[in-house]
Amino acid sequence: MALHGSILQGSDSMEGSIEWMTPKEVFDPLHAEFGFQLDACASPGMERVPRYFSPAQDGLQQSWASQADVIWCNPPYGRQLKLWVEKCYEESCKGATVVMLIFAVTDTKFWHEYCMKAKEIRLVEGRIQFVNADGRKGPATKASAVIVFDGVQWDKPAFSSWGFK
Repeated sequence: MALHGSILQGSDSMEGSIEWMTPKEVFDPLHAEFGFQLDACASPGMERVPRYFSPAQDGLQQSWASQADVIWCNPPYGRQLKLWVEKCYEESCKGATVVMLIFAVTDTKFWHEYCMKAKEIRLVEGRIQFVNADGRKGPATKASAVIVFDGVQWDKPAFSSWGFK
């Protein structure tokens, strides 16, 4: 089963906790722009929209595009990140717009295999302060990027700098 809910795992975790959700100041402007209908991986109480896949539902095993047109995904930032990026890309090929927040790990094979087919890549200015279930904030350990997949395989994604503050 996949871990969910904006989770950071292993060496990418912050202060030993594994569950960190997207802060409102990051999510809200994106939600206003895209109008998310589904959160693809969220732990109960950490979801950002009413419809979401919990760990028990295992978002990697679900069909997203058959349930929503516009999907938010802040996946686990551990070893399964590649699987989530691939899943986001695949669901966009089925007709959904999928917006994901991930580390900007441009040195990975999956970044070049999937993210470089996105419509848009927004490189986040500064480090995001993720929020745990208790409301405590912790800084991301790496730079982040917002990836926008829209079902079209673009030759070159549009790159931009994105500030959420």
